[in-house]
Amino acid sequence: MANQPKYKPQGVGKFFDDGRADRPRVPNTVARGEVVPDDSFHTGRAAGAYLKEPPVPVTRELMLRGQERYDIYCSVCHDRVGRGDGMIVRRGFRRPPSFHTDRLRGEPAGYFFDAITNGFGVMPSYAGSIPTADRWAIISYIRALQRSQLARLDDVSPEERAKLEGAAR
Repeated sequence: MANQPKYKPQGVGKFFDDGRADRPRVPNTVARGEVVPDDSFHTGRAAGAYLKEPPVPVTRELMLRGQERYDIYCSVCHDRVGRGDGMIVRRGFRRPPSFHTDRLRGEPAGYFFDAITNGFGVMPSYAGSIPTADRWAIISYIRALQRSQLARLDDVSPEERAKLEGAAR
């Protein structure tokens, strides 16, 4: 490989008419990582503090997208319910914390965004794999998982409660 034909950076080449080995950048292109937006949607922070809630409306579609993305990217470590007992943990990898601890229930949404974006502990960064909007969808779904483990009958609307009581008979 050391003796293969190649062009060195900013070297001279015979292939192109202008004699350059390097090609100029295509107009209006932006290299990955070149522009880093600093708004709260892309950072999970406002005025230096984590956002308490996702900066997007929480809709049924967002929750379904969050569930789908969570099942793909997160459940292998955190399991489908968020207890930290995913398949790779059962195979010997380090166990992540459960989302159902008091500490993580109390963390703001921006904390989770930062962990997904930059990694945390042995968890790698998913910034290159999970688009920003999908990270917020995952966080919304994590909040639903957290709430599901502490749900009370009072949390259910009277209409839904009647359905549940009717189904129990």
